[in-house]
Amino acid sequence: MNSLYQNFRNIEPYVPGEQPQYSDRIKLNTNENPYPPSPEVKKVLESYDADNLKLYPDPEATALKETLAEHYGFEKEQIFVGVGSDDVLAMCFMSFFNSGKPILFPDISYSFYPVWANLFNIKYETPKLNDNFEIVKEDYYKENGGIVFPNPNAPTGVELPLSEIEEIIKHNQNSVVIVDEAYIDFGGTTALSLVNKYENLVVVQTFSKSRSLAGLRVGFAVANKQLISVMNAVKNSYNSYTLNSLSINAAAAAVKDDKYFKDTVNKIIITRENAKKDLHNLGFEFNDSKSNFIFAKHKTVKAKDIFEALKEKHIFVRYFNMPRIDNYLRITIGTDEEMKALIDFLKDYLSDKC
Repeated sequence: MNSLYQNFRNIEPYVPGEQPQYSDRIKLNTNENPYPPSPEVKKVLESYDADNLKLYPDPEATALKETLAEHYGFEKEQIFVGVGSDDVLAMCFMSFFNSGKPILFPDISYSFYPVWANLFNIKYETPKLNDNFEIVKEDYYKENGGIVFPNPNAPTGVELPLSEIEEIIKHNQNSVVIVDEAYIDFGGTTALSLVNKYENLVVVQTFSKSRSLAGLRVGFAVANKQLISVMNAVKNSYNSYTLNSLSINAAAAAVKDDKYFKDTVNKIIITRENAKKDLHNLGFEFNDSKSNFIFAKHKTVKAKDIFEALKEKHIFVRYFNMPRIDNYLRITIGTDEEMKALIDFLKDYLSDKC
């Protein structure tokens, strides 16, 4: 038995946010969109012919790539699509991080990065964010096998200015730089404008947050044609049919309904800004989030205690028992009603603690 187990892959997996099943839950822990998808997506779902399920989907996801290319002003050959941005990012790791040199990503960042690095046997280093949880661009001006970081960062919500992103790209012409823009639509400035300027840049986005399609799992990357062709070769060596036909058509419909997208994002931004004021008045401290969540700590009450108290009332936020951030809570922005329930509870709870 020992010889059987000794060659198994031993990886510490990524741990997603809790998925509570209570009917009265308020779910503010996984950065989902609190609003439904576009009505145009619903039309696709309602009109979908189930007989199509007997056929393989288009392996090129042509309809979605063409829609994305037209919407963002690129050529179809500059678009890669996958099963959520996690799938897209994993393909990036396999495609570009093969030099043997360590790749770079922040010490406080998306916790899937070290999992993929370990899974694919990629060396990595984690430059520290400064005391304000900001990326220090100069830390990335050294020899490396590639760079990846979220912008705005997760779980902190802090945005790196586009000018500093460009400096990182310029200082790493021989490495691929991946900007993970899962939360860019909530007030950040995208790096898509730099794609045609730099051949070493890949920008990754998702439909899970701003377009309310977390359940369909759709993500995409934009880069120059050569980088995308490499990603397609890797994908077709692993799984040619990554996106199902329903996801392809529904995602394309979501992109086309730009008004609904903008209206929904704007509602979340307004709710976020109001929540910042409420949390500040309750004694919370946080950076200026440009995402659909707020990463906050209380001046006197421990984050874990608040987390457990909220959970007892079926209000779920995210707590990270990790160095430097174990006294912070990541609070997803829900509807106005959900945020009011959160704030009302915190008022009562903190009045007894402070």
